[in-house]
Amino acid sequence: MSVTEREPVGDVAKDDDFGALKVIPVRHPWRWVAVVVTAVLVAQFAHGLATNSGWEWEVFAEFFTADVILDAVWVTLQLTFYGTALGFALGIVIAFMRLSASPFLKAVAFAYIWAFRSIPLIVQLLFWFNLAYLYKELQFGIPFGPGFFSFDTMGLVGAMSAAVLGLALHQAAYAAEIVRAGVLAVDSGQLEAAAALGIPRIRQIRRIVLPQAMRSILPNAANEIISLFKGTSIVSVMAIGELFYQVQVIYGRNGRVVPLLMVATAWYVLLTTALSVLQHYVERHFSKGASR
Repeated sequence: MSVTEREPVGDVAKDDDFGALKVIPVRHPWRWVAVVVTAVLVAQFAHGLATNSGWEWEVFAEFFTADVILDAVWVTLQLTFYGTALGFALGIVIAFMRLSASPFLKAVAFAYIWAFRSIPLIVQLLFWFNLAYLYKELQFGIPFGPGFFSFDTMGLVGAMSAAVLGLALHQAAYAAEIVRAGVLAVDSGQLEAAAALGIPRIRQIRRIVLPQAMRSILPNAANEIISLFKGTSIVSVMAIGELFYQVQVIYGRNGRVVPLLMVATAWYVLLTTALSVLQHYVERHFSKGASR
């Protein structure tokens, strides 16, 4: 028998007609058990939401679009926007300080990140809120010399200003590490090629490094922004009329705790979803030309 000939195996013909074989799919009984159990639990939870009178959906509907709630949502969005914009602007500066060749700038940036990541956010907010207790006024002039003009800290740093300042400085510490990680993810050969072409350093960073680093920066940055958006509820300790504070005020008066908490929850879910959708499109923009 020649080496090219094959003996039939079972019901398989010599021409290897595997289409005649009966294919039996692999069964996953425990997977179906898990699906059924999960479906039952979800159905029970949905049934409880619909039928349990303790949720008081009529109270939820009454306050969900109330003017005081909408104003509080707007304050929450303002805190998120200003905290994010100022925090990431300062974070970019601190990130490049850590990446600089100067040991002094590296040490200052590291100390800033270490300090603001170590101190709880609520402590930072209360510190800035009580800044006037430590410094009655701020002077600008010659260091260790005479001042040219001054500001009264009592009128300069109010509750809203202290909240924005605290959120931004806290956010900058985390943003700096996110930006630094993104920059380090860019191949160093990109900068070497740009330097060989005589491209100025600032333009290298703006047109070459940051666009490529954004693919690594965006997922973590989006997580930080969403965390900041929900974390604005902590400024309620300063009696600022953001969403969670106003919900507390309302249920403190009418005693409808659960439906008012659901009002806040629904707004947080809606706005977080909107931020997630925006994140998707921004990531898709900066992923152009990248292959996965």
